[in-house]
Amino acid sequence: MKTLILLSGGMDSTAALYWAMKHHEVVGAVSFDYGSKHNAREITLAVWHCLQLGIPHDTVELPFVNELFASDLLKSGGDIPEGHYAAENMKRTVVPFRNGVMLAIACGLAESREAEGLVIAAHSGDHAIYPDCREPFMKAIGEAMREGTYAKIELLRPFIDLDKTGIARLGHELGVDFGKTWSCYKGGDLHCGLCGTCVERREAFIQSGLVDPTVYEVTGDLPPAP
Repeated sequence: MKTLILLSGGMDSTAALYWAMKHHEVVGAVSFDYGSKHNAREITLAVWHCLQLGIPHDTVELPFVNELFASDLLKSGGDIPEGHYAAENMKRTVVPFRNGVMLAIACGLAESREAEGLVIAAHSGDHAIYPDCREPFMKAIGEAMREGTYAKIELLRPFIDLDKTGIARLGHELGVDFGKTWSCYKGGDLHCGLCGTCVERREAFIQSGLVDPTVYEVTGDLPPAP
């Protein structure tokens, strides 16, 4: 199947890219610059992987998200919270309906590129705080994509039953260089080691038994799950 990949440049979407390269014909990848604090760090690495694999990459700019939406993930928002990724305070990093906005655009791009499928790396660990990663939403928008396109675009979710640890293991098997991925929501020179995505990343490598190639500003004991 010809597929287009939603590629942020993080662990999950990069592993999904390599999964798609193994199982499908990849016609391209798309990233979204919507004004998050870590967009620049992520997208640079998304481009790097596409260059290595020889596939087209597009970046779609969505400045209105940063200007109009409320989220601490955005440059217009407050400080990034620290702690376990499933903690209540991590809801401050949710960008309202982000996946809905991005999937709508990516679906149109997929049909324009004569693709039949669109790959998103949503996984089971996302469900704790992201309503637009949960099964009811994904089923509904997947049906809308099929019904709203001549190509009957199919939404592919290869990691929906995996957590971050499972993705780390699968990505390792697929040859993903996780040192060339970005997770930290703060978007600094190094991964902070303390925000929810850094904690999730650290936890995934520890539980998978894989060597973590990431350089963190702070390490030590991980916060307990709520």
